[in-house]
Amino acid sequence: MPPMRNVRGQLLDMFRVALAAVDGASRVNAFLRAHPLSGRVHIIAIGKAACSMVRGAVDTLGAQIGNAWVVTKHGHAEALPWPVLEAGHPLPDQISIDAGVDLLEYIRLLPADAHVLVLLSGGASTLVECPVRGIGLDELRVANEWLLATGLEIGEMNAVRRRLSRIKGGGLAGLLAPRQVTGLAISDVPGDDVATIASGPLVYCRTPRPPLPAHMPAALCAAIQGAGDAGQPELSAFERVRTHVIATSGDAVRAAAEAARGFGYRSVPYVSGLAGNAVESGYRVAGMLLDAPVETLHVWGGETWVRLPKHPGRGGRNQSLALAAAVRLDGESGVALLAAGTDGSDGPGQDAGAMVDGGTVGRGRVAGLDPHVALENADAGSFLEASADLLYTGPTGTNVADLVLALKTTPGV
Repeated sequence: MPPMRNVRGQLLDMFRVALAAVDGASRVNAFLRAHPLSGRVHIIAIGKAACSMVRGAVDTLGAQIGNAWVVTKHGHAEALPWPVLEAGHPLPDQISIDAGVDLLEYIRLLPADAHVLVLLSGGASTLVECPVRGIGLDELRVANEWLLATGLEIGEMNAVRRRLSRIKGGGLAGLLAPRQVTGLAISDVPGDDVATIASGPLVYCRTPRPPLPAHMPAALCAAIQGAGDAGQPELSAFERVRTHVIATSGDAVRAAAEAARGFGYRSVPYVSGLAGNAVESGYRVAGMLLDAPVETLHVWGGETWVRLPKHPGRGGRNQSLALAAAVRLDGESGVALLAAGTDGSDGPGQDAGAMVDGGTVGRGRVAGLDPHVALENADAGSFLEASADLLYTGPTGTNVADLVLALKTTPGV
């Protein structure tokens, strides 16, 4: 086996292989080469991987593209032949509202016989907002802040978001009808359901006004109940809409597992095993690692959540998971764990996540920090900065939720 000093570098290499397997540009390019589009094509691209996906379309379609409308998260824009809007995530901002107005105008000007290529990736639910009557930016931000803090499943979150929007839950398909629409989506949701990705803007919604969660704050519930109704597009509006999922968490998990075998390790992939509270998941993953055979990589895909205190500190769910794992791994040799968002971000801030080992807790304590206090205050990022374990990748051009790679080697090797 390679010497221990290379283990963290190997984990990072495996993570990079996983990202390459779900790269937005290459996945769009491959799909369009296998399923050519004829005639003039107009593009709508929304999400953290929007620019990468558009590049893939340009590489394949070239001069077939008539125009493109693109919006992505702040800091994720790339130079394209068309303007790129950068809007708020995980909370919408004024640019999200302005983008919604701009999108409606773009659609209005599309030729009636246009073939529209819609490219969707994670983050789309807040990057473009076309709110129903009576809902403004304040209500949208309050709703999203509450949704992010409650730990609701993504389907439950989107059920609330649909009540506030003219384009979610099939609304975008209704606005584009009767044009031919091809939708390509990179999935960041469990089960890879196109009705859930980006709040399902191209998918017929059978329950456009589902009941609101019973524990929703009364003021927010009243605002939503008093808002206008976007209406449900007729089923006929979806007759010329075809949607395809082109990259998933499972693809990334399998790629990382294959990369591990290339390094000489056994690998155990868990395609849908990462969910629930981030701190509890970190303890659980670390326990599994300690009990596992040596020379083995375990890979999880999915998404956890952090219940935020009133004044949260620094860091997202992956940093909380990694620090919790580090507590269980404290003092152990031959173990390392990487937890990161495949989009290159982990909550507010620029870090993708963290890579920890048996010495993480000790290094942080030298700086005078307590890992348990950091976890309680949702401030894992501050501890991991002190222990020099934060992971920065920058925007990755994809988003298939989170990956956790946990490696156990022979101690002393």
